[in-house]
Amino acid sequence: MNAKDVKDHLPADAQEEAVALADYAAAGIKLHAAGTIYFPKDEDADIRSKFEYCKRAGIAVIVAGDPAPETLPRIEKFVKEYDIRFAVHNHGPEDKLWHFAAGCMKAVKGHGSRIGCCIDVGTRFVPARMLVQAIHAAGPRLFNLHMKDLTDFQSKDSQVPVGDGVMPVKRIFEALIAYKVQRLRRSGV
Repeated sequence: MNAKDVKDHLPADAQEEAVALADYAAAGIKLHAAGTIYFPKDEDADIRSKFEYCKRAGIAVIVAGDPAPETLPRIEKFVKEYDIRFAVHNHGPEDKLWHFAAGCMKAVKGHGSRIGCCIDVGTRFVPARMLVQAIHAAGPRLFNLHMKDLTDFQSKDSQVPVGDGVMPVKRIFEALIAYKVQRLRRSGV
């Protein structure tokens, strides 16, 4: 599961976090990622606190909402130190930095393999075919996927339960499965 750093998911307060982690463990839920976590400061102390938060929770992937491209080299130091992957999250056309998955992929290309992306399939104005292409293009750099559905690609307020909207859910999962099969074949499994 991908938990958010909010009260009802995975609180940032260490004591509340410990209670939430115990509840997840008791329910048999393993946390894979945390986020969207924001990185507004290009400062070691701020970045370290977020990596410490994820390390305590045993989380393997940080989904990051707004790291400036120029902070990625600093963040990469923490990625290596903590052995936690870092996925830049696209928020669609209203986002100042990360409009679409292609921009995320371009920004992370020059960094180590533990810096990748989280594709949010519910961003507005993204044709269905582009979502499937983005999944294929991201390949091993796709660390996380935020799934939602819309009844209208022009309105982020048109969210509905997954499968009830116009999102190409079947094609998205076919692309994810195809990549996984391809990866397994390359590894000889």
